[in-house]
Amino acid sequence: MTEASLGDRELDVMTVLWELGSGTVTEVRDQLDATLAYTTVLTILRNLEVKKFVRREEEGRAHRYFPRVHQQTAQRKALSRLVTQLFDGSPSALIAQLVDQHGVSADELAKLARKLKERES
Repeated sequence: MTEASLGDRELDVMTVLWELGSGTVTEVRDQLDATLAYTTVLTILRNLEVKKFVRREEEGRAHRYFPRVHQQTAQRKALSRLVTQLFDGSPSALIAQLVDQHGVSADELAKLARKLKERES
């Protein structure tokens, strides 16, 4: 849908919207881990609307924001960008980094190997 990427704060707001399904500025603000001003959350939501990540509908005096991009779609695009830009297009380099830095267990790697075999079948 869009080639725009999400900044850290935008991702925080999108995560809340994916969890809630929709939200007003106040509802989103209340769910964020970080304490942000109402106007800051409003600006983030407006930026997300311009980038076509969310849409809004009037709801009384407020606006309700809805995700236009599914979380899985955003994950795929972000991961693809990460692999391309930071790992020279090598998914195995990403996996090696995950093993080294994030303690991916042998069990998790075995599950991944099974998934790869299923894909090949």
